[in-house]
Amino acid sequence: MKKGIQTLLLLSLLVVFTSCHTTETDKISYNKKYVKEIKEARKKMFYYVTINYIPGAAIAVLKNGKIIYSEAMGLASKDLNVDATRKTKFRIGELSELYTSLLYMKMVDNGQLNPDSTIWHYLPNFPKKRYKITLKDLAYNCSGIREERLSEEENWRSNTSIQSGLNKFKNDSLLSPPQLYQSRSMFNYNLLGAIMEKVTKKKFTNILKEYLTNTLKLTNTTTDDPYRIIDGRTNFFENNIVGNIIPATHRDLRFCAPSRGILSNAEDLVKLGNAIISSNFLSEKAKQEMFQPIPLYNKTPSKQTNGWFLIKTKSGDTIYGRASKVTGGGASILMYPKEKLIIATVTNLGVDLDETPIFDIADIFLQK
Repeated sequence: MKKGIQTLLLLSLLVVFTSCHTTETDKISYNKKYVKEIKEARKKMFYYVTINYIPGAAIAVLKNGKIIYSEAMGLASKDLNVDATRKTKFRIGELSELYTSLLYMKMVDNGQLNPDSTIWHYLPNFPKKRYKITLKDLAYNCSGIREERLSEEENWRSNTSIQSGLNKFKNDSLLSPPQLYQSRSMFNYNLLGAIMEKVTKKKFTNILKEYLTNTLKLTNTTTDDPYRIIDGRTNFFENNIVGNIIPATHRDLRFCAPSRGILSNAEDLVKLGNAIISSNFLSEKAKQEMFQPIPLYNKTPSKQTNGWFLIKTKSGDTIYGRASKVTGGGASILMYPKEKLIIATVTNLGVDLDETPIFDIADIFLQK
């Protein structure tokens, strides 16, 4: 029965798409040149959304600097029966680091930050450690700072700032010397964000807006704040103990905005990727350094560079990506620099990362 309902849903959506004469609405925008590929891609995306009972989601595909397909699916609010649109803002979890990373590289370009300077150069009162930690160590997630505990990652308390969030780990010893191995600790990017605030004397939200979102016209990206009305923000959902979809538990992610607390959408994510590989937003030197591995233990090249994971394709090319889930949301992005293809998805329900269809969708457009 469940399979039959899914099949009917997919068929009805494909009929709507085929009979649509407009190329852009609040729900969908597409380039007719890629209709065949888009039909296949949206079939996979709708199946992913349906099989996982995701209330709302969105996808965007950028090719040669232009968004060729963007679509919102399902609901932003179940209680009010409000549709998700292409402008709906979703929690993107660890993909927040990609915005912070680009912000960091821009400030390095501007001469405001030095990757080889220690954190104490900017925060002299931060407790001293056995080893020196540089800004590059933070950006590469190889500082030796411990990973967050569940109670620290899923914050129930309110009125927390990035600066006060440093209290969670600042007195702890390092687990290893920097550049021994990489660890996806949110404290690395939280500390990097705190340094940005000290250097600019501005709040991270304002730095993000001034340096990135205004300049790149990322109009649907901002930091989350549960006590502020944010236009277009989706409701957040999670599964209860028996698998039913319920409103997500309250979370205040302001203290970890640089690492986990940014709201965005699929279109802004692909524009972010395009700003790195196909625009003059960064200098050529910064573009090269963005994806340059560093040697770790036994001279093993790092698999993550400035927030991005390096992925080898069957043909031997290197592509870049990141996927994450967080309470009430999830996101994924893939970049193929050689083909100038970027794909991003966002959801308002956290789903296991190995279920994302983003690689299958990429294959469809790579065949074009």
